Amino acid sequence: MSKQSDMMKYMGSMQQAAYIRPLTYAEGRSTGLKAYEVKNGPMSYKLLADKCLDMSELSYKGVNFSFLSKPGLQGRNAYDTAGAEAGRSIMGGMFFTCGVESICAPCNVDGVDYPMHGRMRTTPGEHLSADAYWAEDGYHLSASAEMREAALFGENMALRRSIDTVYGQKTFTLTDTFQNQSYRDEPLMLLYHINLGWPFLDENLRLYLPTRSVTPRDAEAEGHEGEYDRMDPPKDNEPEYVFIHDLKTDASGDTCAIAVNAALGLGLRIGWNVKNLPRFMEWKSTASGDYVIGLEPANSSVYGRPWHEARNDVHRLAPFASETNVLTFTVLDGQAEIDAALAAYGKQFA
Repeated sequence: MSKQSDMMKYMGSMQQAAYIRPLTYAEGRSTGLKAYEVKNGPMSYKLLADKCLDMSELSYKGVNFSFLSKPGLQGRNAYDTAGAEAGRSIMGGMFFTCGVESICAPCNVDGVDYPMHGRMRTTPGEHLSADAYWAEDGYHLSASAEMREAALFGENMALRRSIDTVYGQKTFTLTDTFQNQSYRDEPLMLLYHINLGWPFLDENLRLYLPTRSVTPRDAEAEGHEGEYDRMDPPKDNEPEYVFIHDLKTDASGDTCAIAVNAALGLGLRIGWNVKNLPRFMEWKSTASGDYVIGLEPANSSVYGRPWHEARNDVHRLAPFASETNVLTFTVLDGQAEIDAALAAYGKQFA
């Protein structure tokens, strides 16, 4: 039931079924952090207005899908961009945005320090907007913001982001447009760090990736690439594994990742186009207390900016050029929806 005149017979306010609400946290490291809470029937998520409008959590019918690291929910900190100290502020969430001058390990290039996973993930939003409204195709819930990574005599990179969903659907869409608003070519290094956590993530989870090949990032991951698509029970002090995938696409350049927990009867499909995101990495940690799988569409390598600088292939935008990425996230509820998604996956990448 998605027609306004039918639905409103059952309630005085649509907020009984769906809403988007601003909120401010008031405890611990999250004190003062501004966010939006979005409820779309049984699906709910939170967007961090003060941190790139990234998604801190996703749940469906009360089941959590996202990972939260040991430091927990927190706002921006003085140590966020202090090299490896960023490990104390990376809280995971459903996804966070890595970039834009660098991704992955902290580094120094030509005397300039670049923090772990870049600065965009802790950049507060401007021109914030949230709306809930009826249209011909249903009741829409939408949030948007602009983030800017800029420096005096330096870069001026703007990100316009919107996250949208429609009541009755189990999909939300992330749309990002990056523009170089400076007068010189600028790096646009980007990685979407999508993080699956318990209880959606446990030893019952299986990944479906249209991968042609899997390459371990380092010696720690060597010998484990054969199990990239399944999760083990937690193991004390187990090292992290990172795998580099070469993914198949369809004729339009579209690809996807599907995670399924058959024991819960739930899945998550993530779709995107490889035109601007040609790389994909997988982060797998079975360590007790750090139990997570990260799915990472990207335009740059996990080896980071120094690696690209040595190859002279840092991805850059020309002055006032822009690029747009669209990622769709769809919850799969029940075996019939999981089977249908996997059947479509099989046909798409046959």
